[in-house]
Amino acid sequence: MHKSNKYLVVVLGPTAVGKTALCLKLAKKFETEIISADSRQFYRETEIGTAKPSFDELQEVKHHFVGHKSIWENYDVKTFENDTLSLLESIFKKKDLVILTGGSGLFIDVVCSGLDEIPDVDPLIRKELIESFEKNGIESLQKELESFDPEYFKIVDLNNPQRLMRALEVCRGTGKAYSSFRKKTKKERPFEIIKIGLYREREELYKMIDLRMDIMIEQGLFAEASQLFEYHHLNALHTVGYTEIFGYLKGEYNKEEAVRLLKRNSRRYAKRQMTWFRKDPEVSWFQPNQENEIIKHVSQRIKPIE
Repeated sequence: MHKSNKYLVVVLGPTAVGKTALCLKLAKKFETEIISADSRQFYRETEIGTAKPSFDELQEVKHHFVGHKSIWENYDVKTFENDTLSLLESIFKKKDLVILTGGSGLFIDVVCSGLDEIPDVDPLIRKELIESFEKNGIESLQKELESFDPEYFKIVDLNNPQRLMRALEVCRGTGKAYSSFRKKTKKERPFEIIKIGLYREREELYKMIDLRMDIMIEQGLFAEASQLFEYHHLNALHTVGYTEIFGYLKGEYNKEEAVRLLKRNSRRYAKRQMTWFRKDPEVSWFQPNQENEIIKHVSQRIKPIE
């Protein structure tokens, strides 16, 4: 497929690593717009717990797909792929470079490579999994997936029952690991893709995560989660930052334990994100303070328009 002189710069990395600050600088440098591929930031009702860009940051540079859906809406990865490709086609009419950023590996991959063809399975299997989840909780899904597909278990969001059930229904229905069906074919895109990965040393990253969580709590994370508690069954709220507080609100443990779990689970989430991203050989890795090196790297990859 012929590729035009259009470029998608993908800025990826774990939570709290510094993607937002870098993307703002890149967007200003290259006079362009930012598309969010962070599935946690799609929903308008979840402000504090998903670390969305601030109001001022959203005004600085045009952002897309931040708070554009309600927690009541189902928004899957295939729809995101279609929406993003359509949006890119529109932006590329006026810009030569666009930035895509986030920590959701699946949503980034679908834009860059397309969606894998996963076999259809008996819907009764999904029904059985839902019943198991409602009866035994998310831990039963986690244990089964770890046993059946340890490779996917290392990278999946373990707090997202929909992702767990999707993988397990394929495992049960085909007798094969869900991961065996992933990344079989890569779709060609009519634009060049430049992948920038941000990393910090683990101890430093974990300190940043703990600090971010302290700030979120000061900003009113517990109050926000309390307002959303009656909707805790919705898939959009099955995520780190809310499930830990929902457990506290259910009386399963005290507030101090909820804070400990918030920080621990955020660190674990970051570890799974890095496991996912590190497998991609197309990513060029930088530390967040290497802004000049990143700008130079992107500039060298851009071909002059003929």
